[in-house]
Amino acid sequence: MSALGFLVRRARRPLLIAVAAGAISGLAGAGVISLVQEALSGDGRPAAQLAWGFAGLAAVGVLSRAVSQVLLTRLGQAMIAELRMQLSRRILDAPLRHVEQLGAHRLLAALNDDPAVITQAYVVLPLLCVNVATVLGCLAYIGHISGSALAIVLGAMGVGAALFRWHARRAIGAFTRARETSDALFQHFRGLTGGIKELKMHGRRGRSFLSDVLGGSVATYQREFVAGTTEYAVAMGWGALLFYAVLGLALFALPAWAGLAPPAVSGVVLAMLFLMTPFAQTVEFLPAVGRASVALSKASALGLALTPEQGPTPAPDTPTGGGRAEGPATFERIALSGVTHRYYREKEEGSFQLGPIDLTFRPGELVFLVGGNGSGKTTLSLLLLGLYAPESGEIRLDGAPVDDASRARYRQLFSVVFAEYHLFEHLLGLDDPGLDERARRYLERLQLDHRVRVEEGALRVSGLSQGQRKRLALLTAYLEDRPFYVFDEWASDQDPQFRRVFYTELLPELRARGKTALVITHDDQYFALADRCLRLDF
Repeated sequence: MSALGFLVRRARRPLLIAVAAGAISGLAGAGVISLVQEALSGDGRPAAQLAWGFAGLAAVGVLSRAVSQVLLTRLGQAMIAELRMQLSRRILDAPLRHVEQLGAHRLLAALNDDPAVITQAYVVLPLLCVNVATVLGCLAYIGHISGSALAIVLGAMGVGAALFRWHARRAIGAFTRARETSDALFQHFRGLTGGIKELKMHGRRGRSFLSDVLGGSVATYQREFVAGTTEYAVAMGWGALLFYAVLGLALFALPAWAGLAPPAVSGVVLAMLFLMTPFAQTVEFLPAVGRASVALSKASALGLALTPEQGPTPAPDTPTGGGRAEGPATFERIALSGVTHRYYREKEEGSFQLGPIDLTFRPGELVFLVGGNGSGKTTLSLLLLGLYAPESGEIRLDGAPVDDASRARYRQLFSVVFAEYHLFEHLLGLDDPGLDERARRYLERLQLDHRVRVEEGALRVSGLSQGQRKRLALLTAYLEDRPFYVFDEWASDQDPQFRRVFYTELLPELRARGKTALVITHDDQYFALADRCLRLDF
């Protein structure tokens, strides 16, 4: 979809108001030209009448332009916010595998840069309409004076449009390459912040990162962006050259060719001078529309295509959709039957197939999942959780197959602490009125009450170690109180004392409450505590 089509469909009513106000402003400007020419000629209506007409048209033009600009100011940031929310919904509703393949750097660039670029086009669009209306009014006035003059002007504009189109294609190509480079820039910025300690510890590494890695991407982005804007600047130069050529023809050739009297020639020249600024601004605004088209194309290429309609447009049973948000409170049987999945294993630098796997889970079981690094333990847990879809086989919940339509609801059975977890600053999605008190009791049990406070669902954290942060992640899982718990290498960052508490106290308590727990672990001294111990081999 083109940027113009997207913007028109995205906010049709306010855009139409802004366009109408802009068109009125442009037509009022064209009317001012006619009054000025009439006043200069001295032949026509009385001066007082012309003065009142001039004042009225000027007031209408200024007021309508102000209405357009004020409306755009109010809508511009609102549109950025809505586009960012729509992109966020797309990311949340996308399959996890697809999000992992895209990478955080591409997603951050899409969330940060593209909405602002699209909104810039939205802001200039009504101004484009103001200028186009002004240009059309001036052309109509020129045609009223002389058909020959209008033909010359239109011919020059046609040549200019062809030249501009050629340069615009080259410019959009450069902007597209610059947009691709911005993905790499975000990746390098993440490397700068995430690897700051390593870069500081090795001077040559830090200098090499700045000059070779980050510097190369910065230079490429600068080069491509300058190339794109240069193409538009060259196109504007051609337009200016054609304008002055037509102006020269109007001054020195038209009187002889078309037999125009001096007052008619001055009217044509005055109209051309008046349309010069809006025509130049129109050309200047078009790069913003071109960059918006690139941003929309990039979102589509990432599988996150934006829609012109406001509000969320997810599938009915995705996390942000209109389906039932919560899963069943209990289950009787979860069965994996012939499940397979192919994933990449770095050590062999190739893909590896997990499965086929047949497994059954029932309430109140404590199951340990063990195996060497790269054997597929985390992948199996992601299949069980419904975050990955099986490539073959199926998962059944109480006899019913878990498919694309029911997978989001099925996921609500689980509380998880991932090996690569994320701590949110608030206890999100938990509406229990006694949440703070419940959280405080669990914090005491997790030996975090001296480091963490809970105030109206917000976590106030003070200097936690890696192991303590992982305990805090366990807090959210406890508060969710779902029937199935999954812990991926949870105990690996714990000190020996709390590791023992986890295996000998916390896990048995979950089992006693009828909860099922799948624990990915290497702690063989505690294997005997499990009801079952599943091993994955290469």
